[in-house]
Amino acid sequence: MEELDLIGDTPGRDGGTERGQLQTAYTIGELAREFGVTLRTLRFYEDRGLINPRREGAARVYSRRDRARLKLVLMGKRVGLSLAEISEMLALYDLRDGQVGQMRAAVERFQTQIGVLESQKRDIEQAIDDLKRTVALVSGMLREREGREG
Repeated sequence: MEELDLIGDTPGRDGGTERGQLQTAYTIGELAREFGVTLRTLRFYEDRGLINPRREGAARVYSRRDRARLKLVLMGKRVGLSLAEISEMLALYDLRDGQVGQMRAAVERFQTQIGVLESQKRDIEQAIDDLKRTVALVSGMLREREGREG
């Protein structure tokens, strides 16, 4: 079975790789910059147990696993999942070989979310069409009135 590429190829902090190795530790600032989130957001996800950096003194050190989990969290948020649903998704990711029942439940949840998003997309497309018709109507009325006044 093919595994999702959640980690990706990331060079080391200096822009290169060390002896061909990929970066395995990240600072909070590096992850914030890479994913375009605030430090506060990362601390929030840590407080919720979604990512678990180790501590070196006062510094947080994130692993490749934390980076992959953050990537999943942000993807989940982007598609409208709640933090509870994202947490369940992360638990499934942690299992990897997973239990069939959990995988089926995840597939059902994702299919349900796809349906919600498709419905929202239709509603948005309808709203855009309605606004375009309204703009055309009002623009025509405006041109007509300007023609009479000019």
